[in-house]
Amino acid sequence: MLVSLVIPVYNEIPTLAEILRRCIAVDFPKELVLVDDCSKDGSREFLRQLSEQGLGVLGGSPKNRNDIRVLFQEKNQGKGAALRRGFAEATGDIVLVQDADLEYDPRDIPRVIQPILDGEADVVFGSRFIGSPRRVLYYWHTVLNHLLTMLSNMTSGLNLTDMETCYKAFRAEVIRSVHVEEDRFGFEPEITAKVARGNWRVFEVPISYHGRTYEEGKKIGWKDGVRALYAIAKYSVKR
Repeated sequence: MLVSLVIPVYNEIPTLAEILRRCIAVDFPKELVLVDDCSKDGSREFLRQLSEQGLGVLGGSPKNRNDIRVLFQEKNQGKGAALRRGFAEATGDIVLVQDADLEYDPRDIPRVIQPILDGEADVVFGSRFIGSPRRVLYYWHTVLNHLLTMLSNMTSGLNLTDMETCYKAFRAEVIRSVHVEEDRFGFEPEITAKVARGNWRVFEVPISYHGRTYEEGKKIGWKDGVRALYAIAKYSVKR
């Protein structure tokens, strides 16, 4: 089955080439759908070169250039908006969200998609909190993550351990049936609520996590936490 990795990109030039190499190195049929959200740090120019020259830019074979598709947003809109466009363009049987930094290890992707391949799941969440190695960082971020996950579970009826995780995989039919409304990080509680409402089979698997500091480029902030609270409330009642 073809797996579409939808990768939103915003100012990720320090890690962009490496995450693409790591994605390509994992051996399964895939396409990489990159959506640049109007980057200003050279990421956009790098992706234009990649689009024109193929994998030769990464030191690979230019013959594989069709494995990578690059889309450009005309203005900065946020992660949710980039994912919305990427989902619409993806052609795979399974669609998975991959961040452009190095916090999530593409070597975990086969584990994330396995329940779908086995015919047991329609949606799979990768959890950073159920048994795999993770970098130890911000205590209050973890507290907030657990709080948001708990509130999401209370309104969705699910029993997830990591609602805010990046790694979410969907059967293509599932994600194509969901209209993503949130433009930024409110995507996470929104998609969780809509998946729960659709009564799809949801699995959760352990993944590793290599979090980064704000000095290293971490973007999510307290305003996104407030928006997540709003999104949990909004999509718990919206039909």
